[in-house]
Amino acid sequence: MQVKWKKLLAKTVFWLAIEILLNLIGLDTLADYGEFLCDRALISLKS
Repeated sequence: MQVKWKKLLAKTVFWLAIEILLNLIGLDTLADYGEFLCDRALISLKS
């Protein structure tokens, strides 16, 4: 399996920017929910 580095980097940068923005405006719960959704998608892909 080849890693598509540009796509991976873009998703990571986007996620990090959203995480920082939500933390700055005090919406930590929403940021945590976003992480939950991403983790759930990864778990379903693995099984």
